[in-house]
Amino acid sequence: MRLVIMTAGSRGDVAPYTGLGAALARGGHEVTLVTHALFEPLTVGSGVRFHPTPVDPHAELHSERGRGLHASTTGVGKLLRIVSMARSAAEEMTDDLVRAARGADAVLAAGAVAPLGRAIAEGLTLPSLGLFLQPQHPTREFGAPMLGGRSLGTVGNHLGGLAVTTAVDKVFTRAVRRLRTRHGMTLHGLAAIRRAHERARWPVLHGFSEAVVPRPRDWRPGLEIAGYWWPYDTRTLPPEVEEFLAAGPAPVFVGLGSATVPDPERLSGEIVRALRAAGLRGIIQQGWAGLAARTDDMITVGDVPHASLFPRTAAVVHHAGAGTTAAVLRAGVPAVPVPVQFDAGFWAARLVALGTAPCAVPLRRLTAGALAPALRRAVGDPAHRDRAQDVARRLAEEDGVAPVLAALDRLAK
Repeated sequence: MRLVIMTAGSRGDVAPYTGLGAALARGGHEVTLVTHALFEPLTVGSGVRFHPTPVDPHAELHSERGRGLHASTTGVGKLLRIVSMARSAAEEMTDDLVRAARGADAVLAAGAVAPLGRAIAEGLTLPSLGLFLQPQHPTREFGAPMLGGRSLGTVGNHLGGLAVTTAVDKVFTRAVRRLRTRHGMTLHGLAAIRRAHERARWPVLHGFSEAVVPRPRDWRPGLEIAGYWWPYDTRTLPPEVEEFLAAGPAPVFVGLGSATVPDPERLSGEIVRALRAAGLRGIIQQGWAGLAARTDDMITVGDVPHASLFPRTAAVVHHAGAGTTAAVLRAGVPAVPVPVQFDAGFWAARLVALGTAPCAVPLRRLTAGALAPALRRAVGDPAHRDRAQDVARRLAEEDGVAPVLAALDRLAK
């Protein structure tokens, strides 16, 4: 089949689909990844074709609107701000998503643009399925991940999940109007499309493991947890990183991925002081937050392959995005999650519940005094590494691609 995978967001919202796409291509499918032009290098050598869309998420997050996310201290407030930001971006991406889909046999609607991808498939009379990296469907068993995951009780959890779904639908109102007026598609509203798909048990596969998030018992049939989709990445570590690793004990990796922070210099200073207080060396990833450390016992790096580096660290301090959380679990090392926003609180809580992290240190409370004892516990208590390695062994036995291939076979019939 000629498949298009549509996704949007940060690197963590894109990278898992490069590995999944490469595996589907090896299985005989022609796969095109449709996402921001910024991420085209991630597909080089993978066998996955690339169709760029406009909008630079890095620039958006560093704009005045993007920096405004830090003004909200609640999950609801941040969600409302990101919905406002995403409306224009979604409309801007619509034409390229349609162009890519017109040459396809099926649409794989992923992540943040899943509602729009589903609508495009409906308008072009193409089969489709969903590929999610977070448990987005409402459930009574835990709080909505995009609101931080805090449980509000069975009724509150379900209502919170419905509220997120409604808010996400509103992101694409103008984009669907564009599908009707500019592309001639006969479409109902997104809420009606979603309800129809739910009744038809629209297939959705989730790219995480039941060892990390058990499948909610109140989910409808068709919502399947497939297992992790590991990014396609054949890079090796830079020589300066290899030299640093060889020069002393295993360091702690600190990186916030695509998260931004209000004051990078202050935060970098707190991280350096925490590592020093805990007696640990550090590899600090600059990332989109702009972190930096210039000392003998710490180095600053750019983008490095997590799969090569993380297994050689004493622990990983990270922003608890879905992709980095997966990489740390795969590496079998302890973590100190620093949730910033959206689903990060959910994944951080999962790491603590699994025993691979001693605690979470939310970004708004990150000081040397809070981070140093968490690092001591993560590195000094062998139970955290033992539990991390147990989870890693289980993940190594799973095949997240096979359920997707099986779903495509059903889709083709």
